[in-house]
Amino acid sequence: MKPFNKGQKNDYNDAEAIAEAALQPNLRTVTEKSQDQLDLQALHRVRARLVSRRTATINQIRTFLIEQGITVRSGLRALRNSFETNLEQRRVEISPRMRSILIGLYGDWLWLDDRIPAVSKEIEEISRAEENCANIMSIPGIGPMISTAMVAAVGQGVTFDRGRDFAAWVGLVPRQFSTGGRTILGRITKRGSRYLRMLFVQAAKVIMMRPHRWQAFSFGAWLERAVSRMPRNKAAVALANKLARTAWSILRHGTRFDTIRDETMEAI
Repeated sequence: MKPFNKGQKNDYNDAEAIAEAALQPNLRTVTEKSQDQLDLQALHRVRARLVSRRTATINQIRTFLIEQGITVRSGLRALRNSFETNLEQRRVEISPRMRSILIGLYGDWLWLDDRIPAVSKEIEEISRAEENCANIMSIPGIGPMISTAMVAAVGQGVTFDRGRDFAAWVGLVPRQFSTGGRTILGRITKRGSRYLRMLFVQAAKVIMMRPHRWQAFSFGAWLERAVSRMPRNKAAVALANKLARTAWSILRHGTRFDTIRDETMEAI
């Protein structure tokens, strides 16, 4: 109602703006979330915060080690395997206080490694018990994270009239700047849910890593043509758009994917 608010902010002007906004025929409203959706959304937010905190902790450990003249190759496993060895070999060079700081950060890292799988397991249990999540997981490359995040965000998907509207809300459609009858399309808009967009793009990249499985899916021929005519990252975004549309259709109509799901495909 903010565009319809005239004059200074007071109760009368706010009520008038609300009444005028409610009369607009193309007004898009937000559906109220159920308690189950709020709980599921909270789980995803907690997990995302823990993952971000673990990444920050690991980066801080690397930074402190570099300041002490210790470099470790990239990767969590390499840092975990060499951490205690480096502290022992450089015992003389590293001060006791810095050693205590590093050990404390390493303890935080181990705690996060235990906490994140616990939250992920709870999300997976919900995905198996929820029928809508199970239907969405029948799509190749889509697992508990995407299915539960989507149900938590849009419920039954009734807010959107078609799959393209949902893909546009996720931010996976081209940005349009058209005028004078000339259509100009650019990069994706990146509007809406950044979290869902990230998950769909990751799912698309997982599928693209296994081209020998493409023919098992109904979109396999389309994906082969897309990869042959456009850069790989662009094709991944296009596939993410298709996955988002398919997921909305399955969620809205309560059906399952029409081809056999690859049981060996890593799902997100």
